[in-house]
Amino acid sequence: MGLADLQSRAVPRLQSRYQPVAVIDIGSNSVRLVIYDGPWRHASALHNEKAICAIGRNMVSTGRLDEDGMSLALDTLARFRELCRGYNVREVGAVATAAARDAANGADFIDAAEKALGYPIRILSGEEEARIAAEGMIAGIPDADGLVADLGGGSLDMVTVKDGQTGAAATLPFGPLRLMDFTGGNLNKGRSIVEKGLEGLDFAKALKGRALYAVGGIWRALAHVDMDGQNYPLRVLHHYVIPAGRAIKLCRVVSGLSRKSLEKMRSVPKRRAEALPYGALVMEEMIHGFALKNVIVSAYGLREGVLQRKLKPEEASKDPLLAFARDLNERESRIAGHAAELFDWMTALFPKEPAPERRIREAICLVSDIGWRRHPDDRAAGAFAQVLHGAYGGADHHERALMATSVYYRYAGDEELPHENGISALLGDEGAALAQKIGLAARLAFGFSGAVEGILPATSLQLGKDTLALEIPAPKRALFAEATHKRLAALAAAFDRKPQAIVL
Repeated sequence: MGLADLQSRAVPRLQSRYQPVAVIDIGSNSVRLVIYDGPWRHASALHNEKAICAIGRNMVSTGRLDEDGMSLALDTLARFRELCRGYNVREVGAVATAAARDAANGADFIDAAEKALGYPIRILSGEEEARIAAEGMIAGIPDADGLVADLGGGSLDMVTVKDGQTGAAATLPFGPLRLMDFTGGNLNKGRSIVEKGLEGLDFAKALKGRALYAVGGIWRALAHVDMDGQNYPLRVLHHYVIPAGRAIKLCRVVSGLSRKSLEKMRSVPKRRAEALPYGALVMEEMIHGFALKNVIVSAYGLREGVLQRKLKPEEASKDPLLAFARDLNERESRIAGHAAELFDWMTALFPKEPAPERRIREAICLVSDIGWRRHPDDRAAGAFAQVLHGAYGGADHHERALMATSVYYRYAGDEELPHENGISALLGDEGAALAQKIGLAARLAFGFSGAVEGILPATSLQLGKDTLALEIPAPKRALFAEATHKRLAALAAAFDRKPQAIVL
């Protein structure tokens, strides 16, 4: 068989795996394209790019979109059209937000934009923008309770959330581009405007002690500054938590710095330096005005919300973490069905396991065989990093650390987790002990079964008062090698028990 024959067989398999869906977001400051691999609960980005066009610059004073910004945006959309063709995109969801809906020439710009893009573009109302962004945030943090606030270049779009549902919504013209234009660069004037605008919101009193879920590039840049200041060990913005008191101090420092000073900071993109003080003062006023407990950064927002609205109900209702883990299991494990057997097999070791821990343990089992293609010297560290830094939602930073550390022990055995990575601080003592137990159980299971389906269900683990026993039927006795005994001993030690192998 020649190379051409191999390629002709491989391409259809690749195409059948993907059903690309594109989402395009035309904002006041940026124009972004994300091409997802399909209409899935956990969809990976095949391509993700943005251009800073600033079509909303000077809109308060002129009432119109910026000419240079519009020209750049049209060129960008023409590029996006070609990329969508190249990826064989089946469906495009294109939306435009505050600048396009409010500018006098907004409708004319959208007509030209649709011609450049080749697809219809929907201009969202402020409330629609807020609700769609909130639905996207919920897709990444399902148990969110508080206020979702999406700070774009032209507007601040807010909606309350609880129990997976959206509530009251409001939109205010407090995007940094608008505030800079309206105030002429006077931060104190901007602060007064924001404070008065927030006072009139009906839902303000109901937010006391709850969280602000921060959506938008400006606030992500602010979170990067905090991460650097805290020497935070995990460079993942999604679900990064900043306590209210620390967030207020951060906002005050940032809003007091000059543009030149901000540009010198490694964690601040130069394109964000001018707008960042305005984003900081908006956040500070919201924390004060609503008596919020903390700020939780969300990498999910409007674009994810647009995608969520394209999903079938049964797909949208899936757990985002488990959807990610199942997809990774299908793509990267040797035998995907082994993960479910592993989960059931070790359940006897955790008789009083609460539901949240059970969910995380299921995710761990699903991703516990992703390192087999790696060089043996890199399996533990490589799989650890892959899980820790993966692009997925539905897990906070403690849970990420718990999953990644469990996978580390699954490959490294009872070797100590390297302290220099700083992850122990996210785990805590109880989390570290649990990660070791789950990881060593998985290590024993893979060492015994070789990842082959049908072997684990024929055996069982028994957690006694003083012993941890592995019961093996006589026909499977040959599978219990010396290495298996060592792994059983390590697992038993993690539970403060003596190992016991019982042949039935």
